[in-house]
This record gives sequence, structure tokens and C-alpha cells, in this order.
Amino acid sequence: MTPYRSKPGPDAARAFRLGIVAGGLVGLAVAALLYWFGTMTLFAFGYVFVLLFPVYLVLVAIGLSVWLGYDQDVTSLRPVYRTER
Repeated sequence: MTPYRSKPGPDAARAFRLGIVAGGLVGLAVAALLYWFGTMTLFAFGYVFVLLFPVYLVLVAIGLSVWLGYDQDVTSLRPVYRTER
């Protein structure tokens, strides 16, 4: 039997939003610093911003959701029934 895990509350939702914003700012700051110091060209910066940055944000969201308890397994799902009007 698995232990009962309560649903994340409003504090977890605020922490998730803050974590996404902080992760986005850190990612942009790192890319901007690499461009500023000449490690990256303008083309590479555009590539990172357009193609790699969204993947990075998805990975940040996955990490935050697991850490804050948003990850649910199959046993947490309930059937949904259509109500008639």
C-alpha cells in the first residue's frame, strides 16, 4: 500500500510560478552572459533562444512539478463521467 499524498496547495502553485520565472531569468542571463563575453555568436544566441530555451523551460517545469508534488501516477486518477443536463 502506498502512503497517502495530499494535493499541493496554493503555496505550491506560487512556488511553481516563482520557480518558472526564476528558471527563465537564470537561463536568459546565462545565454546573455555567454553572448556578452563572446563565447557565443549572434546566430548561436538566436538558436539557443528559439530552439533550446523552450526545452530548458519544460525541463525546469518537470523538475519543479516533481519536487512540489504535482506528479501523479495512475492510481491517483479518477474516472470522469458526463453529467446530463
